Amino acid sequence: MTSRTSHAARGSVPGPGAPAAIEAVDVRRSYSFGDTTVEALRGVSFTVSEGEYAAIVGPSGSGKSTLMHLLGCLDRPTSGVLRVGGRDVAGLSDAELADLRNREIGFVFQAFQLLPRSSAVENVALPLLYRGVGAGERRELAAEALRSVNLGHRLTHRPTQMSGGEQQRVAIARALVGRPRILLADEPTGNLDSRNGAEVMRILEELNSERGVAVVLVTHDDEVAGRARRQVRVRDGLVELDTAVAS
Repeated sequence: MTSRTSHAARGSVPGPGAPAAIEAVDVRRSYSFGDTTVEALRGVSFTVSEGEYAAIVGPSGSGKSTLMHLLGCLDRPTSGVLRVGGRDVAGLSDAELADLRNREIGFVFQAFQLLPRSSAVENVALPLLYRGVGAGERRELAAEALRSVNLGHRLTHRPTQMSGGEQQRVAIARALVGRPRILLADEPTGNLDSRNGAEVMRILEELNSERGVAVVLVTHDDEVAGRARRQVRVRDGLVELDTAVAS
């Protein structure tokens, strides 16, 4: 696959003029439960450049999962400005938001979120179905994505016939099949042993360094977060620390 953005060798950091993949300006998100209002995010501001590799870190209840949903266009801010791929999500219809999510963002979840009765290649091809890509091209692109994560021999296997590490690699292939600008990974190693977790991290880092995909990890694991070049630490709905981390 050809990336939209070309970057230098592994470990390179986008320059200061790199376009923004995600911009959040004083983003707030509150939820109402009867007479009670819970402020999950209380004014978060940061930018993720194209090709950047960042980790959003925080304890349970810090607001990092809410932030992940907003960055992935699965939800909208209560207030503030959130731009994804240069588009302000507040001005988009539900259909436009879904299209933006499909074209610009790839998702990797802790629980894999694969369809159990579908083969690996069918799972990976699913985002392309929503774009109206023909069946033959869908299968070809899905097979290519699976080969890129060393699963070319598992095209017809169902999730129940694969290990946890293989299922997560299928999820990564599904995330990248549409050639997204941004890949969001929510606790991507949370359900894996150390060997499979290390392999998944290697693949994510390769996508970032060799294909220029902006990778944003959401994790509570400091060891996983420490592999990113930048950490955004969230606590009590606010950014507590935002720092570049040496590669």
